[in-house]
Amino acid sequence: MKPGGRHTFGPRNGLAYGLLGLPLAFVALPLYVILPNHYAREFGVPLATLGAVLLGRMSDRLFARSPGAVLAMGAFAALLLAAGFALLFFPPVDTPAALVAWASVMLMLTYAGYSALSVSHQSWGAMLGGDERQRSRIVAWREGLGLLGVVLASVSPVAFGLPVTTGLFFVVLALGWLAWTRADRPLPQPALYGGKGPSIWLPFRHAGFRRLLTVFMLNGIASAVPATLVLFFIQDRLQAPQSQEPLFLGSYFLSAALSIPLWLAVVKRVGLAPAWLLGMGLAIATFGWATQVGAGQTTAFVIVCALSGIALGTDLALPGALLAGVIQANGQSGRAEGAYFGWWNFAIKLNLALAAGLALPLLGLFGYAPGARDPQALDALLVAYCVLPCLLKLAAASCLYFLVIKHPQEVLP
Repeated sequence: MKPGGRHTFGPRNGLAYGLLGLPLAFVALPLYVILPNHYAREFGVPLATLGAVLLGRMSDRLFARSPGAVLAMGAFAALLLAAGFALLFFPPVDTPAALVAWASVMLMLTYAGYSALSVSHQSWGAMLGGDERQRSRIVAWREGLGLLGVVLASVSPVAFGLPVTTGLFFVVLALGWLAWTRADRPLPQPALYGGKGPSIWLPFRHAGFRRLLTVFMLNGIASAVPATLVLFFIQDRLQAPQSQEPLFLGSYFLSAALSIPLWLAVVKRVGLAPAWLLGMGLAIATFGWATQVGAGQTTAFVIVCALSGIALGTDLALPGALLAGVIQANGQSGRAEGAYFGWWNFAIKLNLALAAGLALPLLGLFGYAPGARDPQALDALLVAYCVLPCLLKLAAASCLYFLVIKHPQEVLP
């Protein structure tokens, strides 16, 4: 396919471009789900301090480079990401104070690599252009392979251990970058602006983007809070053996992947925003039910994980499509996707960081520590894992209805 995406985006092109989505998704789950649990349990790092560290790295840069320059930067970013990931999980220090300092530095290095690689990869796909059907295929390859990466990341640490998981990440990251070098190359962005990239603040000039981003942020924090706390909930509230953790996490992400065709069918009937609203409603109902799940009720929690995974399918498939509609409605298709996706990517990591920064310190404040069994501590964990996400989802659903569904002219081309 020639630059600019003028030919059909087939399976070869999809695999070449989308494969990098697998290691990027692979690394995101250990950083926010496994790392807090790992540091707190293995090294005794206070939860409030760890949450502040996770809140510390939230900066992305919008860049406009030629495809060759982006690939070269991507290679450096991949090496930085691989090194930071390994050093986070295998620190050469063992005291709590030293571990906090080490984690702070390594998180900055890791997120620098992750941010540079993920923003450039998303912008690359957006700049390939094409009609709505082609753009959907491009996103589907990236997100579909990303879900495979999440499933691998949820299973491999327990099934094979952290050393093997780290080695597996190195392999898929290298393969993803090599495949990316063979992907179709977009038109370099500077050529679209006479040598100048679009303003980094351009998306915020449009009410449709601001409205959608508000919903996306609220909903993202609501989804990230239980993702950050799920291992604590499984180990202390559910008191399930460690061998069952892959079952819970795997059912969550597999259900999300399998639900995407279902939600796309719903979209055909009711539209993008109403379908997303239905997904939020399902998530609220599911986490409301999860408040009744107690120690030993593993079957019930598998159902909770599956239903919340189905709800997650809307978060994966629909917001990006709504963002594409905002770009088209603003008349900026093919001209400013990088600016929009730069902020979108920033919001994704900000959601995860805010979830850790809110939930972990609150748990420490109310007396919860890993391994706690007293009722007050477990009640605090229950509120943080179940009730807080419901309240945030309810706020997101209200904003979606009043800010987006009631203003279709600002989000639809």
